[in-house]
Amino acid sequence: MRRVSIFGSTGSIGQSTIDLIRRDAQSYDVVALTGGANVDLLAHDARALCAEVAVTCYEDRLPALRDALAGTGIEAAAGEAALVEAAARPADWIMSAIVGAAGLAPGMTALAQGTTLALANKESLVTAGPLLMETAKAHGTKVLPVDSEHSAVFQALVGEDIQSVERIIITASGGPFRDWSHAQLEQATLSQALKHPSWDMGQRITIDSASMFNKALEIIETKEFFGVVPAQIEVLVHPGSTVHALVGFCDGALMAHLGVPDMRHAIGYALHHPDRRMLPVARLDLAALGTLHFEAPDERRFPALRLAREVMETGGLAGAVFNAAKEAALDLFIAEKIAFTDMAILVERVLAEMSSGVGLGKGSITLDTVRESDSEARARVFEASGTN
Repeated sequence: MRRVSIFGSTGSIGQSTIDLIRRDAQSYDVVALTGGANVDLLAHDARALCAEVAVTCYEDRLPALRDALAGTGIEAAAGEAALVEAAARPADWIMSAIVGAAGLAPGMTALAQGTTLALANKESLVTAGPLLMETAKAHGTKVLPVDSEHSAVFQALVGEDIQSVERIIITASGGPFRDWSHAQLEQATLSQALKHPSWDMGQRITIDSASMFNKALEIIETKEFFGVVPAQIEVLVHPGSTVHALVGFCDGALMAHLGVPDMRHAIGYALHHPDRRMLPVARLDLAALGTLHFEAPDERRFPALRLAREVMETGGLAGAVFNAAKEAALDLFIAEKIAFTDMAILVERVLAEMSSGVGLGKGSITLDTVRESDSEARARVFEASGTN
């Protein structure tokens, strides 16, 4: 039996991973499940999968988790240190689906003890890509992409030489505001931002998709994971979300990965890698689909894409600042304290302030420097927004 852990098990990626594991439960020994405030779901899944330990990131939710697991023999724990301890438990494969920078330390711990890391936590590569990939190399471990776009690129490159790649094209649905004017975007509400046309995702990533910040993170993720230069990375808006990514080669050929919008494609590929297994996903009917529509993104209305390219040019700790500022601005929008368009304004302002102050591109990337940059960027966002 393969020993597996799922970090972020109560989110959409985590739940899809659990769905696949439960369909073949006899093949897996579940070590750890981690989640957030929804300890009822966390405890339910821990009991169903006979996990060794269940961890909530919120320490004030620990009593409720302990009560929900009483009499089961399953350990209950809470907090950042408990997440890292769970990642240190021997496992063959770990799904890293924690949302945000909080996923970096557990992922690094898993790699250092030789675990294959299925990475849905894009923030790990955005904030500390070189550190993460160097850790994997040093310990002879694998990082397998789980974002649908990067899984698509990864699959298109099987048997190919990365030196023959001319460009990588990742697609974006455009979200609910694809056709909105800037004036309309200024008035966009939280409920409107949560109405994604293609994917069923958690609150934060859905809003990031609406603002294109999610795609901005994925641009940086592409650079860090595949080792290509920024000029090789392109973004196309593809409302149908059928083509997940394309790889262009030096001979002019394009290889595309297509499928229905279902994250179990990418999760299943990472779970069974290097094999392919039957997956319970709908099959794409090309005749019914009829056409594929693409368009160029408008970086004036969605400046997050431009900011991502500036971050890649700066390098160093710029990714950590970018991600932290984005997360803090997103918190303010969710709390309805700032406008939708203010998120990009605040992120750009903080990036400019911190770049001129300490030279982000020259900063060494360690867990400590990433945490320091993260903390400062968040504080600057709240200060710049004038909110408490």
